[in-house]
Parts: sequence; C-alpha cells; structure tokens
Amino acid sequence: MRRIGRTDLSRVARPGQFVANTVIVGGVGNLVLLISVARVVAGGDSLFPPSEAGIWIMLALVVLDGVHTGITRRGLYVPGAMASVAISYGLLIVHGWVLASLVQAVPVLISCAARRDSTWRVAYIIGHYVLAFLAADIVLQLCGVRPERAQTRELAAADLPAVLVAGVAMVCVSQCIGWLLRASWRGVSPRSLAGEEIRSRCVAHGALIVLAPLIAIVAHANPWALPLFAVPLYSIHQTTRVTFDREQEVRHDALTGLPNRRLLLEHGDRALRKSGGTGRVALFLLDLHRFHEVNDTLGHLAGDRLLHQVGQRLLGVVGGDDTVARLGGDEFAVLMPDLGEPGGRDPLASSAAAEKLALSLARQVVEVLGEPFELDDLSLDIEVSVGVAVFPDHAGDMAGLLQYADVAMYLAKRLRSGVELYDPARDVNTREKLLLLGDLRRALDVQQVELHYQPKVSFTTGRVDGCEALVRWCHPDRGYISPEEFVHLAEETGLMPRLTRYVVDEALSQVARWHEQGIDVPVAVNVSARDIHAPAFADTVAAGLRRHGVPAAALHLEITERVLLEEPQRAADSLDALRKLGVRLSLDDFGTGYSSFVHLRHIPVSEIKIDRSFVARLTVDEEDAAIVRSTVDLAHSLGLRVVAEGVEDDATWDRLRDLGCDSAQGWLIARALPRDEATAWLVRHGVGARMAPSRRVPDLPAAVPPQASAPPAAVPTVPQPIMPQPSGPTLPQPTVPQATVPPQATVPPPAMPRADRARPPHRPTRVTG
Repeated sequence: MRRIGRTDLSRVARPGQFVANTVIVGGVGNLVLLISVARVVAGGDSLFPPSEAGIWIMLALVVLDGVHTGITRRGLYVPGAMASVAISYGLLIVHGWVLASLVQAVPVLISCAARRDSTWRVAYIIGHYVLAFLAADIVLQLCGVRPERAQTRELAAADLPAVLVAGVAMVCVSQCIGWLLRASWRGVSPRSLAGEEIRSRCVAHGALIVLAPLIAIVAHANPWALPLFAVPLYSIHQTTRVTFDREQEVRHDALTGLPNRRLLLEHGDRALRKSGGTGRVALFLLDLHRFHEVNDTLGHLAGDRLLHQVGQRLLGVVGGDDTVARLGGDEFAVLMPDLGEPGGRDPLASSAAAEKLALSLARQVVEVLGEPFELDDLSLDIEVSVGVAVFPDHAGDMAGLLQYADVAMYLAKRLRSGVELYDPARDVNTREKLLLLGDLRRALDVQQVELHYQPKVSFTTGRVDGCEALVRWCHPDRGYISPEEFVHLAEETGLMPRLTRYVVDEALSQVARWHEQGIDVPVAVNVSARDIHAPAFADTVAAGLRRHGVPAAALHLEITERVLLEEPQRAADSLDALRKLGVRLSLDDFGTGYSSFVHLRHIPVSEIKIDRSFVARLTVDEEDAAIVRSTVDLAHSLGLRVVAEGVEDDATWDRLRDLGCDSAQGWLIARALPRDEATAWLVRHGVGARMAPSRRVPDLPAAVPPQASAPPAAVPTVPQPIMPQPSGPTLPQPTVPQATVPPQATVPPPAMPRADRARPPHRPTRVTG
C-alpha cells in the first residue's frame, strides 16, 4: 500500500496531484528559506536583532499559540487559523519575510510535535507559509516599502495601503496553495472549495491584516503592551474555528467529509445557471444493496469505514468539476455539470448523446464500486443501483433532478439492472399518474371498479368448471383504462392490497348471488406477491368467506412464482394458511419469468395455468407444443390440473385436448363478461340449479330417434355441452336427474361438433386481464 509518511494514499482521491503539490510547496518553500538563512549567516549578520525586545515578546506569544494549537489538535494551517500569523505578518512589515518565516516556523514545529505529524507534513506547512510571506514581501517591495531585518523602521500612514495590499496577496497565495492540496485530497475542483470558504474567511483574514500593522506599531512604541493582543487574537482564532466547523456541519457530511444535500443543491443550482439552459447536467443517485447487513454483522464502525471507502472511490472516478455528495445512510449522489456541449445544432441529437454518455459514466461507477472493498481481513462485495436524470431533458431545476433520479434509482433497484435512466412512462409519481391514483381510490370507494368473468371449460366433460374474475375500470372522464395501467399503478404505490381486498369481496359477493340462483361455479381471483406477504391476508380471506356465506372451495386464488422470490418463509406461511382454509391455489403464467417445476414442490397449488404465449403458437410451433406436452405430463404426474389460457381457435382447442389438457380459457369460449352477461351466459350453457358443472351430463339412448320418443313432457332434453347457439339467449330445457335414466340405456356422449363450440359473435379488440 502506497504511503507518504503516515498518510495512506489509497484514501486520497488524486494521489498524483497530492504528492506533486506536497513536494513542490514543501521543497520550494523550505529551499528558499534555507538559502536565505544561509546567506544571512554567511554575511555575518544576526537572524534575530538582540536589542529588539518586541521580537522576543512576539516569539513568546507565537510559542504559546503553538502550544495551544498542539494541545487542542486544531491546526488549520492557513491565515486565519493560527493566531500567530498576525504576529508573524507584523514582523514581516518591519523586519522582512525571512524573520517572519522563522518565527512562524516555531509554532508549526511545536504543534506538529504535539500532534506527532510526519516530517513531510511539517515541511509542507513551513513551505506553505514561506511562499505566502515571500509573496507579501514582494508586494511591499513593489509598493516602495522595504522592511529591514537588522533594524526596526517606523510605519508611516502612507505605508498602510501597501501593507493592506501585501496582506491580501499573502492570504491569496496561502489560500490557493491550501485549496490545491485539499482539492487533490477530496477529488474536487479548487474553484468549488473557494466558493464554499471564501465568504466565511474574509472576516477572519481581514481582521488579521488590520491587526498586523497595529502589532508592528505597538512593538516599536511600547513592546510590553504586546501581550494585550493575545485576547483579540484568541477570539479571532475561536471565531474562525467555530465558523469553519459550522460550515462543515451545515454543508458537509460528518462521516465522509463529502458535501451533503444542501451543498449539492448549491452546486447544482450554480451548474444549471452556468449551462444557460442549453448545456447538459447529469445527476446520479446511488444506493448500496444490503448495507444494513454489514452494520448488523460487522458493526457500525465497519459500516462507517465502508461508506468512507465508497466516497473515496467515487471521488476517484469523477472529474474535478464534478460533485460527489452523501445524502444520508447508504445513498450517494454525483453531479456532473459539463456533460454535453452547449448550443448544439440538433437538440435531439445532443440530448441523446448526453443521455448515452451519462449512462456510460454511470456504468463505470457501478463497475468501480463492484470491486471488492477491504475491511481488516475481510473482502466485501457490494452491489449498487444508480438512477440517472439529465437537465434540461428531464427536469428544469435541481429539485426535479433529485426527484427523477430517485425514481430511476428505485426502478434500477427493483429490476436489479444496475443503472436506469429516468423514463416518464415508468414514473408512477408524475402528475397525471398521481391524479389517476386519486381517481382509482375514489373509484374503489364508490364501487366504480367492476369485475368481468371469463369462463373456463373442461375438455373432459365439456362443462363450465370455473370463471376467472378480471378487474375493469371505466373512468368517468377518460373512459376505459387498461388493467395493466391501473393495476401496475396500484402495485407501485401501495394501493394493491386495498384493490385486492375489493376484488376478492366483489367476487365472493357474486359467488353468493350465483349460489342463490342455483349456479354453482367457482371463481378465481388474481393476487399479487404483496398480498401474499401481508401478515393477515389469510384472515382477510376467511372473514370474506364468512361474511358472504361462501364455501372456501368456491374461491380460487391465482398467484405467480414471484411470491417465493421475496420473503419466501412469510409467503410459505401465508399460502399454507390459505390451503388450510380450503381455498384452492393456481399457479398463473406458468412458463414465463422464473417458472420452474422446482417451485411446485414449495407452493401448495392444485392447478397450473399455461401462459397464453405458449398456447397462441401451439399449432405452428413444435417447440411450444413440446413445452405444453411436457408441462401437462409432469403436472399430471404431480396430481395437478392444467388450464390453458388464450384459446382462440378450433385448431388450438383440438391440439390441447389431444395433449391431455384439463381445461381451457379464451375467446373461443367467451370473452370476459360483465356480471349480468356472465350470469345469462352460465344459465344459457347449462349451469343451473339441477345441473352443477362438476356433474356429468346424462346421455340419451342412442336407439331412440326423436320422432319415436315419448310425449314431450316425459322426454329429457340434453343440453349442449358448453357452447352457445348463434341465436339469442334461450334458456335450457329442464333436465332429468341422472338416476331416472336406466344405466343400460346410456351410451358415451357424442363428440361435440365444432359448430356448437362457443365463440364470440364478433371479435372486437382483445381485452386482457
């Protein structure tokens, strides 16, 4: 590991610049001082005029300042930080920069010895002051004020302007040197540091510059009054320290030293103004995955060290004008003010190029943070999600950039994609979607959301063996709203549990009404992973069954395998509680996403539904047919029923029947119907009080022709298995109970003609649920 003294260069954002600044300032400053001291000694002159009592009193004061700085360990070695700078500059005005540098070196050596600073740091600090004092001396010489080392000169009123200008030069050189070094340490631009500190340091620096000539005058007139300056100098030092600490707390993160949210907003506003609305400014928001596990396992001190290392890596990957900030917890931000060329001829091309560049830089950040972090003897790998927003394409101010970058970051975290660019189409927090969300809440309150029911038909019996409840919403102003749109909105905003409760309650209410009419058909309801993970979901379902007086077997819940991907133990407990209630579970969308037969061992389902994406190409794609065949065979071997979704033509029906599928659902049978139309459809297709879907159809004697039958009242009429006639909604004729038909007179039911199979009278735009 590279070090300079006891300083670990791995903690430095730009170690090359840091070392160069240290070597140049420390080397040049100390070399100039040594050469000047050697010339004085070689000339036979004394470095300290022995007859000047004021010099020795000043030396005693700076010694006290060095001791105080070393004890308090608060050495900010810049003008305004050490009170001894004012005394040293007072010496410079009348005795020159060599004596002032030697006197200032005394408190530096004392404080560094107390702090046990390394040699390179001592050399740098002394060189830093030497260069600042040399600059002030040059200005005085140019203004006609020539301090004499061997004798004291009395200041005149005409010298004061030159003294003030030289003091400003000293402060400027000293501050610029300090900003360059700290900028290389933190990985920021010196200009940004200057913008943060220049206002607060003006008062302290101005006080030191004004006090210095007063100290020089008192030293000449009455040196024994010099100790009186200790009180104002100490006050200035304390004021500077408190101001600096307050700035750090208000604008910087206490743990990492990085800018906080407030300073990030200030830098961002400045960058947006500078861009003039034509340049591109990018904002990254970063979130560390599972950071709480580090705190819980290794302790908060290890977590703090990890956050510090993350901040240093971010500083190493960004540019000098970029801002890296910690917003709190494990969230960081990166502001890139100069992303694209302003004033491009093609705004769209410029926007696309800027977004492409921003995504590329964000992926670099993810790659850098993906390298292992070393904590003691441990090597930690962390994942990070980055959300990107670009000005002015996505927002016109910093508040908007923060909001949209946060949306993109949470999308990247949910999708595990690493980096996501803000996309208004996927933002659930836009004004339009927030209005739609409010309308959806009100629609649930006034029961404006409806359920449509799509029948499922058994291949074996040809009877209806269930319906799926599909949610529909007709907005009073916007008309029909796609279920994909408002269901996704409910999932993103936490409204999904309420929507599911509403759908389950409406479905159970309809089942109860059907039971009163003699229609015994179970209803399936889709539920999300968030519903299953809710602690009291099974209790909510049980309460609904009791409230409507519906048996548990009449309710089917369709789930996806996503329920096991997050909090699998909680999901398993909830599913087991539903199974104990007697509620049947179906695995929906099987064959897509994370589908695997392994999950069938962990989910207590009795039925799987093959996704329509496989069913749609079943007759033209042998690979899809092979997948369906394998699914049916293995599901049957596990004792599970198989339902095919999206059956829309006769050929698909025949192929699924040949493959052994149990039931079908799709437009060939019926579209999703409103409750009244669904009730009429069920009655019209033979579901009534004296014929449940689960009961096999009684068969007529094959040898009895219609014209030779008994009187009409005594002859049972067999309903068609499932399909509607092209004519209007004619109710089925009464059927005779199965026991009245002699067993020997029955024959297997005839095959259902294709013309009798249900299909919609017209094919409007397909409605999906």
